[in-house]
Amino acid sequence: MDGTKTEVANLALIEAINLALRSEMRRDPDVVMLGEDIGRNGGVFRATVGLLDEFGPDRVIDTPLAETLIAAMAIGLSTQGLKPVAEIQFSGFMYPCVDQVVNHASRYRNRTRGRLSCPMVIRAPNGGGIHAPEHHSESLETTFAHMPGLRVVCPSSPSRAYGLLLAAMRDPDPVIFLEPTRIYRLFKQSIEDNGEALPLDECFIERDGTDITLVSWGAMMHETRLAADALAEEGISAEVVDIATLKPLDMGTILESVSKTGRCVIIQESPRAGGWASEIAANLAEHGLLTLFAPVMRVSGYDTIMPLARRERAYIPDMQRILVEVRKVFEVAPLG
Repeated sequence: MDGTKTEVANLALIEAINLALRSEMRRDPDVVMLGEDIGRNGGVFRATVGLLDEFGPDRVIDTPLAETLIAAMAIGLSTQGLKPVAEIQFSGFMYPCVDQVVNHASRYRNRTRGRLSCPMVIRAPNGGGIHAPEHHSESLETTFAHMPGLRVVCPSSPSRAYGLLLAAMRDPDPVIFLEPTRIYRLFKQSIEDNGEALPLDECFIERDGTDITLVSWGAMMHETRLAADALAEEGISAEVVDIATLKPLDMGTILESVSKTGRCVIIQESPRAGGWASEIAANLAEHGLLTLFAPVMRVSGYDTIMPLARRERAYIPDMQRILVEVRKVFEVAPLG
């Protein structure tokens, strides 16, 4: 930075997203936005509000209702030296993008033996909890994390959304940036618009602890924080790890935490089978088994389609479901 005093604002997560987009577009003229209703309407959640007025229609592009086209346009723009940021209105609408993302964007560096890359970000609201209809509540992080060549990021707070999105827009390879819909406006944090990115590919130790490690990401960090608070009132010290970047996964930080606490519960919103919690648990079994006092437990959604509004809260894990699994761990390996 040039030493110029920067503005500090109290922002919700969705506002932090807008701030990061605006900040990077001011800094880098190659950054362009595209998506459905992102210009004149400012996006379905208002993440891009005001950007059309400031940067004009050449850099903030309203597209037809065609997700395949959006992904393909982003790839084409990136190959011509631009840095596109594409918005998909809900992660459940990303399935038509998969062909373009998997067969082209994720393979560009490998296909050209490193001569070319594909710098682009695809942003999408992710997860349920807002009383939305079908296809508006999916949690697709594991789907994309399974695909080689993609970086998958899920912020859990306004400050991390700001810093991680800046980093994603500066990354030379494609990034899937999944924004936790139900905490878009849940709480605010003071954010300085200083243009400083947070590191990708690293977990954040959000809370130090000695008795058990709680691992989560995205919106589920909210319930995980509540569970850690409740455990603290019982005299149990929980270390809270925010994954933040699911792929590449920073297992080193998780293994180090578990080697200290000997116990681990992993919390995800997505369906249980084949989820990212299972990947983390498998890594702990392979590389950290001898440090564990008890089996690793998972808390997750169910292996069914996300229910509609009246039952979605029964699907999404709450604090009590986390505490139930924590107590199972301590039944096997009590404190002291």
